[in-house]
Amino acid sequence: MGKKSKYPDYSGGSVQVDGRTVATASRKGNTVTTNYNMSDAERNFYNQIQGGMSESLGNLLNISDGQKQQWAQQLDAIKKQGVQNINDIYTPIETNLRKDIASRFGNMDNSVFMDNLNKITDKKASAIANLSNSLLSAQDSLYANELNNRINVITLLNNLNSAINNNMLNYTNAAAANSQSGNNYNQNAYQAAMASAASGLSGLGTLTSYLGNAGLASGNPYAMTLGAGLSYASKYV
Repeated sequence: MGKKSKYPDYSGGSVQVDGRTVATASRKGNTVTTNYNMSDAERNFYNQIQGGMSESLGNLLNISDGQKQQWAQQLDAIKKQGVQNINDIYTPIETNLRKDIASRFGNMDNSVFMDNLNKITDKKASAIANLSNSLLSAQDSLYANELNNRINVITLLNNLNSAINNNMLNYTNAAAANSQSGNNYNQNAYQAAMASAASGLSGLGTLTSYLGNAGLASGNPYAMTLGAGLSYASKYV
């Protein structure tokens, strides 16, 4: 038989949920390992999150041709509607003013009315210019909103990933705590056994010394042999 280790046995730890072992703590050589055992559903969900984060981060600033075309269509629709609204406002005014000038003067030479007509035309042109500026701002808003939506998706995926990692960490920490509890028990039991063995060796040493001395004093070879044997054995108890 080999000589027993002078250290107490290592105690592993585990955590079970509904009869399934979800986390373990074990030692191999000088390495202590904690492990979380995912179910198939958890593993599938975890892999989807990891894949989604990788894809979303890779495409964060990438605007596809299809997305650009969709934005162009939206902006064109906004432009057409804006021009239509401007025409609906200013065209009737221009038409009525021209008719009024013609009915009163028979021509378009009256400077006062022409000045008013030109002002209306200028306002119409200014409204169309403002519309163009608004379209540029709308284009920036479309990009900003798309970027914000993508960041929100990444944030959601990251929060889900953090929740899963925290859940795994909590379970592995619980398994490690269970292992530590077992090792504390083993250490206490080992210390108690060592104290008991030390007490026994102390009494054995006294007896050995007495028998050895008695053998030397009386010349009894049996007592001498017994004393020497006990003294020798005490080294390995």
